[in-house]
Formats: sequence, structure tokens, C-alpha cells
Amino acid sequence: MASSSTYEEWESYGGGGVSEIEEEVSKNNVNGGVGNNGAYELGSIGEEGGCRWSLDFEEREENVVYVAVWREVEEALSMDALIWTINNAFLDRSSPLVFLVHVFPQTKYIPTPLGKLPINQVNPEHKEKFLAEERSKRRDLLQKFLNVCSASQVKVDTVLIESDMEGKAILDLIPILNIRKLVLGANKTTVRRMRSKKGNGAADLIVQKAPEFCEVKIICEGKEMSELATMESPSPSPSPSPRATDHSTPKLAQNQDQTRSDSIACGCFKI
Repeated sequence: MASSSTYEEWESYGGGGVSEIEEEVSKNNVNGGVGNNGAYELGSIGEEGGCRWSLDFEEREENVVYVAVWREVEEALSMDALIWTINNAFLDRSSPLVFLVHVFPQTKYIPTPLGKLPINQVNPEHKEKFLAEERSKRRDLLQKFLNVCSASQVKVDTVLIESDMEGKAILDLIPILNIRKLVLGANKTTVRRMRSKKGNGAADLIVQKAPEFCEVKIICEGKEMSELATMESPSPSPSPSPRATDHSTPKLAQNQDQTRSDSIACGCFKI
């Protein structure tokens, strides 16, 4: 049961607190792999302060849910997704665990009195000051979500990913952490794009390409996407025909054959 409510306290709560996964994205190698020119490599996991922790998802995977905290949409959408998760997503209310997944952009340029300069051309003091301000912004954002979990007595942890490709970063994280349940907040525009299969945003990419073992829920204004479809459907005619299945809505697999026996090791960070 959660007993602390500050971001700093969460860093040591729940077996490890904040884990930060750094991605390196190369313009010359966008398909992945490791190269001398700096390849895209989600598997690069760093750590700070010598703290390491591991998560055994196999024991409690039915009660572990990941919630995306978007940077590209309104904060309220992610908060709606978290509240829906707390109220609806757990089979066993005795030991729920939420992971907040937040992808933040790589810092390539830093504002200075002379304009934006490449990060490697800025003096260390100015660089650290700017990075500290960015960490403070992330801390303030995530603190609101941690407070909601604390008030609901839900254990919570945070996964931070540094990447310019928000949707792809979360997609790549799914097999690494064996994510079985993922909840995404979305607005009505995004939901309409998903139904027409014309979207190319982060949520669209995840829904289209998530592996079968990962159940993806889309929450819009506090309601699941399938519920919205029912509410917005026209009134039936006197001789209604069965409503076609919306294949853009992710289907939740009831029985999963894929299991994972090993645990996942992540780095523990102060952000």
C-alpha cells in the first residue's frame, strides 16, 4: 500500500523508483542495431548512483498495467487514462501496480543569449543548469500522477525514456519489459483517425503495431474507445443489421501463451 507522496520518496519506493532508458537515434541508421556512427539502441540501459533493481513480471503480470504519460497531447488525457486504469484495469484489487511510461525528447540544443547552441558547444555550468530545469519539469509533471496513485493506494513506479520518437520508443519497450497491458490516453481526433486507419501519431503507431501479447486500451474523456463507439453509433433501424466489428479497436487477448521466465533489470535514476 502506498504511503509516500513526493517524487523523491517514490525514487526509493516499490523496489527501485525511477528507471530511465536512454535511446540513441542516428540519422544514418534509423532501423536499429549498433554501429560506430551512433545507432538506434533501445537496449542501452544506464544507471546512476549504483542502484539496480529487477521486476519479476511473471508472478503478477495480471495486476501490472503500464500507462503512457504523453508529452504531445494534453496532460488531462493521460490523467484520464490513469484514473480509468485505477478504476477498471485490475483483476485483483489487493495488489495493483502501475508503471507510468514517459518519453522525453533528446536534448540536442540549449538556449543561450546567443541563441540555441548544440549541447556540446555549451559550457558545463550552463548545460547542467538547463538539464536540471528540464528534470524539474518532468518531476512536476509526474508528481501529479504519483499523487493520484498514492491517494488511491495503488503502488506506482516510473519508466523514463529519452527519445525523439515517442510512439516507437514505447513500442520497443513492450517486448523488453514484457508489457501485457498498456493504456493510452487520446482525444477525439485521435480516436477518429484510428477508426479510419489514417493516423500516424504515436498512439496510432502503437495500436497498429503492438505485439499480440500486449493488450492496448485507448481512453478518451474517461471512456474506453469501444464504449465511445457504442455511444456514438446511430439509432438502430426497425430491422437492424449486426454492427461490423471495428478492427481498429485493439482486442484484448484472454489467454496468453507467451510467457517470460526471466526478470527485467533496469537502472535506478535521480531525475
